[in-house]
Amino acid sequence: MTRLRPRGGYRDTCSFQTATLIYDATYGFCERFLDSRSRTVDQMVQAARSGRQNIAEGSRAAATSSQTELRLLNTARASLEELLLDYEDFLRHRHLPQWLADSSEALAVREVPRRFRRDRSDPSDPSDLTDLTDQARQELYASWLEHEAPAVRANALICLIHQASFLLDQQIGALEAQFVAAGGYSEQLATARLAERARRQPRDQSAPADPPDSPDPPDLSDPSDHVPPCPACGKPTVLRTAKTGRNAGKQFWGCSGYPDCRGVVAL
Repeated sequence: MTRLRPRGGYRDTCSFQTATLIYDATYGFCERFLDSRSRTVDQMVQAARSGRQNIAEGSRAAATSSQTELRLLNTARASLEELLLDYEDFLRHRHLPQWLADSSEALAVREVPRRFRRDRSDPSDPSDLTDLTDQARQELYASWLEHEAPAVRANALICLIHQASFLLDQQIGALEAQFVAAGGYSEQLATARLAERARRQPRDQSAPADPPDSPDPPDLSDPSDHVPPCPACGKPTVLRTAKTGRNAGKQFWGCSGYPDCRGVVAL
């Protein structure tokens, strides 16, 4: 059976793969350079883990809730921001230099994906870092993430966190735009339900109308029977809640063809 909305597939996303790289490297960093009894170790490892796990959980929730997916991706983004501050604190407290964003060291870390594509033996091969195993991907960054100097490791991880955060920002923005244009899972499900009812029970235009003095009683067992059509285009409407304006918080029937059609029916 085909699902209304896809879910999963997070293992192939750049955001999840970069978050995995950050989590593994953070675990090794804390094990090597920090006191295992320090609360900071637990906080950093958990922040790195949260960044990774929430991307996966959000992807699995995508099939039934856009809002849950967005909430979990934002949690992942916030966890990585927390981890970023921990690495910056590590450098600052030990009077170690932090790479500038346009320094040669930071640029070299950011260049890894492009260099990988450039150095392949077959230039026509479209594969990139997303096609590698986690171990193979980590080997590309090993010169930084396994360096003897903690400052090099911390700075490289700061670069990777910035990359993951940028990817998550793009992912969240795309999901928000998709939600505004197509609605959430409940709205899409109601639209699909009405479309299926229309397909299975086409209205017979030639059938005589019931006498006006003896209408059939409405069937109240199925709420979708009472969904009004759009007054502008005739498409089914879906139940929405106003987010802003003087009617914020109030529900209304909005056209399922939004944003192409903005017809509404007040409750």
